Amino acid sequence: MSTGKLIVFSAPSGSGKTTIVRHLLGIPELNLEFSVSCTTRAPRGNEVHGKDYYYISIADFKQHIKAEDFVEWEEVYRDNFYGTLKSEVERIWALGKNVIFDIDVAGGLRIKKKFPEQTLAVFVKPPSVDELKRRLKERSTETDEKINMRIAKAHVELATAPQFDKIIKNYDLDTAKQEAVELVRGFVGGD
Repeated sequence: MSTGKLIVFSAPSGSGKTTIVRHLLGIPELNLEFSVSCTTRAPRGNEVHGKDYYYISIADFKQHIKAEDFVEWEEVYRDNFYGTLKSEVERIWALGKNVIFDIDVAGGLRIKKKFPEQTLAVFVKPPSVDELKRRLKERSTETDEKINMRIAKAHVELATAPQFDKIIKNYDLDTAKQEAVELVRGFVGGD
């Protein structure tokens, strides 16, 4: 694979990582392009194939695993696979851009391990697990059972925070966004 910068944002669901990543994508000087992941889950709300995710079948996902097409992949929940295709990273690098990921904790750490010098791995920490639960309920996109699964997983994910390069504490979204801009600007500008 070619070379370029990789910026990973990971966090438990509801921490604000997607909002922060969208903010960063709106800053042209950072030269970022969003890495669209593959998933076997159904689209939520207004999500669009090819923009939010590449929605594929479990059979297709397993075929990509067999062909070693992924930079990283994981079965996050039973029959709910997520992964980053090598071709997606290469596409963005070919545009001369830096790749930004909005990705689960395990996937983020795999990318960091695979490309240690090229990757800035940022963990977005929520104010509390109770606040996470409130945010997830507020979304109204998932059942209580799914929310409880995400909260259970959040406890495990929070324990991985020290393995990341930087931790942004998202107590105040505007402050977290500004901290993210400064981190990414420092990383992509420092060749």
